[in-house]
Amino acid sequence: MSFPLLTATAAVPAIGAIVVAALPATGGTSGKLRGSVAAKWVALAFSLATLALAAVALARFDPDGDRYQLTESHAWIEDFGVRYELGVDGIGVVLVALTALLVPFIVLAGWHDADHLEDARPNRRWRPTQGFFALILMVEAMVVLSFEATDVFLFYIFFEAMLIPMYFLIGGFGDRAGGRTAEESATQRSYAAVKFLLYNLAGGLIMLAAVVGLYVVTADDLGAGTFSLQRITEARAAGELDIATGTERLLFLGFFFAFAVKAPLWPLHTWLPNAMGEATAPVAVLITAVVDKVGTFAMLRFCLQLFPEASKWATPAILVLAVISIIYGALLAVGQRDIKRLIAYASISHFGFIILGIFAMTSQGQSGATLYMVNHGISTAALMLVAGFLITRRGSRLIADYGGVQKVAPVLAGTFLIGGLATLSLPGLAPFVSEFLVLVGTFSRYPALGIVATVGIVLAALYVLVLYQRTMTGPVKAEVRGMPDLRVRELVVVTPLIALLIFLGVYPKPVTEILDPAVDHTLSVVDKKDPAPDHPVTDAGWFDYSPKGDHHAPGGAK
Repeated sequence: MSFPLLTATAAVPAIGAIVVAALPATGGTSGKLRGSVAAKWVALAFSLATLALAAVALARFDPDGDRYQLTESHAWIEDFGVRYELGVDGIGVVLVALTALLVPFIVLAGWHDADHLEDARPNRRWRPTQGFFALILMVEAMVVLSFEATDVFLFYIFFEAMLIPMYFLIGGFGDRAGGRTAEESATQRSYAAVKFLLYNLAGGLIMLAAVVGLYVVTADDLGAGTFSLQRITEARAAGELDIATGTERLLFLGFFFAFAVKAPLWPLHTWLPNAMGEATAPVAVLITAVVDKVGTFAMLRFCLQLFPEASKWATPAILVLAVISIIYGALLAVGQRDIKRLIAYASISHFGFIILGIFAMTSQGQSGATLYMVNHGISTAALMLVAGFLITRRGSRLIADYGGVQKVAPVLAGTFLIGGLATLSLPGLAPFVSEFLVLVGTFSRYPALGIVATVGIVLAALYVLVLYQRTMTGPVKAEVRGMPDLRVRELVVVTPLIALLIFLGVYPKPVTEILDPAVDHTLSVVDKKDPAPDHPVTDAGWFDYSPKGDHHAPGGAK
C-alpha cells in the first residue's frame, strides 16, 4: 500500500491545529509569553511541514499521466454511496501547493495579531494566540481537502466546514485600526463575520439540495447512488447516465450558486468587502487568496464536468455577470477611502476575470483562468500583507491618513509598489500573463465581452496608482514621520512573494505545463473546441483568404 500523500498533506495542518490548541498556557506574565511564543513556532513548523508534503506531491505529479493521480479510495458510508476518495489533477495539485505556500507567510505576518488579546484574558488556560493559529491551520486542512476530494459529498463537507473557523477568525481576531472604540470594532467584526457565514451557508444549503438530487439521479440510472466524480463522468461519457435537460440545469444552478457566493461573483459578493475590511491582513489573505479559490476551482471540477450541457446553456448569463464583476469591482475600488476595502473590491474584479476565462470555453481562456488563480493568490498576498504592515504602523486604514511614506520607509513603499503593479497586471509580473490569456480566449469567442472586460485593466491602473500616489508620495505627514521600515520578519514574508511575482511573470511555463492538460480534459468533457481563426494558416504558412479554401501565394505560385 502506497503512502497516502494527499491525506497526509491535509492531516498535518489538522494535527497541528490540535497540538497548538492543546499547548499548556502557564500562569503569570512570563509563562503566558512562553505559551504564546510556543504556539507561534509550533504553528509555523506544521505549516512548513505541510508545504514540504505539498512540494512532494507536486514533484510526483506527472502532467502527461492519468487525469487524477496520487489517488486514494476507501469505503466510508457505503449505504449512501459515500466514499473517502481523493485525487488531484494539474489544477488541484497546483492549488494545494499554492495554499501550502501561502500559509507559512500568513502565520509569520500574523505573528503578533493576537498579542493584544492576551492581557484581556490573564487567567485562562487557553490563550487567544493558540486559538488564532489553530484556526488558521484548521482552515488550511479543510481547503486542501476541498482541492483533493473527488467524492462530491466529501467535498461538500469540507466546503461547508471551513466556514466555522473562518467565522471565528473574522469575528474574534479582527482589525483594530480605524480610530474606533473597542465596542464599535467588536460590532463591526461581528457583523462582518455573521454576514460571511450567512451568505456562504445559504449557498451551501442550496448546494446540499443539488447534491441530494444528483444522488437520486445516479441511483435511478445506475442502480445504485454514487457521489464519485469519476464514476459519474465516466457513466455520462459511456451513455449509462442520462440526466434530463431540466433536471441537469437545476442541479447545475444549485452547485453554481454556492460556488458563485464563495468566488465571489456579482451580485453575491457583498460579504467580501466587510470580511476583508474587518479581518486582520493575514486573515484577509486567507479569505481571498486561499478560501475563495475553492469556488472557482469547483466551477471547473464539478459544474463543467458533472453538468456539461447545463454549463453551456448558462454560459452567456455567467459571462455577463463576470464582466459586471470586473467593471463593478474596479469602479468601486477607484472610489474607496479604505485601503483594505480597496483591495477587496479589486479582488472582486479579478475573480470576474477568472470566471470569464473559465466560461469562455477556450483553451487560452481556461489556461489563463487557472493560472490567474495562482497569480492572484500571490499578488494579493503580497499587496495585502504589506498594506497590513503599513496599517499596523499608523493605526489607520484610511488612505487620507498617509502621505510621504516612501521618504521614511522606502523598502515598505517599494514592496507596496510592486504588489500594486502586479495587481494592475503590469507586463513582466505574473498576473499579466494570466490576464492576457483570459482576454485572448474571450476575444476569440466573445469579442464584445472581451472589449468591455478590457476596461477593467484601465480602471485597475487608476485605483492602484492613485492609491500609491496618495499614501506613498507627497509631503511627509507628521503621523508617519517616525514610521519604521520593514523588519526582518516582514522582509522574510514579502521577499519570496515578490520574487515569485517576477519569476512567474517572466517564465510561467513550470506552472502552465502542469495546468494545461487538465484544462484540455475539461474542455473535452464539455465538448468545446477553440473557435477556428477567421483566416486559417495553411501548411505553407500563408493566410488563406480565398472563399473556397484555395490559397495562392504571392507571384501566382500555388
